[in-house]
Amino acid sequence: MTNPEHRPKSHQAHLEWTPLRMVNWARAIGPNTARLFERILEDKPHPEMGYRACLGIIRLADEYTPARMESAAQLALATGACRYQSIKSILKNSLDLAPLPKAETPTAAPPPPHDNIRGAEYFDGEGR
Repeated sequence: MTNPEHRPKSHQAHLEWTPLRMVNWARAIGPNTARLFERILEDKPHPEMGYRACLGIIRLADEYTPARMESAAQLALATGACRYQSIKSILKNSLDLAPLPKAETPTAAPPPPHDNIRGAEYFDGEGR
């Protein structure tokens, strides 16, 4: 195990950070941004691996309004694009200003029966 005193100063500072601290920073922007940070931190094997992305998003908040950050976070959550680069792209291209895409409901009928489509009824239970 590494002695904390042997780490570079920048790494020592990160030891004081917790996932909750990151989420609280995001909560100051808004609830969607907080949910985005939670998702980023949960998607990593170790939450600390998501700190850079979260810090990058916080830096973006200096350039954009909280309302735009919230819209970008909402879009990212809706589309599963929960990464720093995605948020940056959403904001840069003003995608956050467009209405959220509506969830498509499947209205198409299943494909018609076809000789080349084999389903469960084809197999005799022995994989033949």
